[in-house]
Amino acid sequence: MPLTLSSPAFADGGEIPEAYTRDGKNVSPPLKWAGVPDGTKSLVLVVQDPDAPSGMFGHWGVFNISPEVQELPEAESGRPGPQALRQARDDFGNAYYDGPEPPAGHGVHHYHFRLAALDTPNLAIPASTGVERIWQEAQKHLLEQAELVGTYERGR
Repeated sequence: MPLTLSSPAFADGGEIPEAYTRDGKNVSPPLKWAGVPDGTKSLVLVVQDPDAPSGMFGHWGVFNISPEVQELPEAESGRPGPQALRQARDDFGNAYYDGPEPPAGHGVHHYHFRLAALDTPNLAIPASTGVERIWQEAQKHLLEQAELVGTYERGR
């Protein structure tokens, strides 16, 4: 079974509900995955917007996720404590989920939620590392990846 990534909040190619954007509650959407390949030692999740005016924009980066984990509940990025996620700095400068906020009138933006199964138990890089760098490091240890794309457009 191939690695798959989905969300009960929106379908692949569908619109991301406002609650998961900076126009709404700005909480991370619930995400689920299946088909983690044998030999996976950790997972990485990133959210990126290639439609941003300045080029690829990182909205969230989570790394060193246990391969036993099969989902991230809604608003998981803000939970403190021993099970807290290891999160990269996004392009807003924050180490947590920051949802869509495209410029008004800029048209539909596509948000790529990418999950990677890795052959290493951890990426030994500081959390201050940005989302794009986390994804580049993950590619060096990639076993398999899956993608879910959501869209969002701000009013004029």
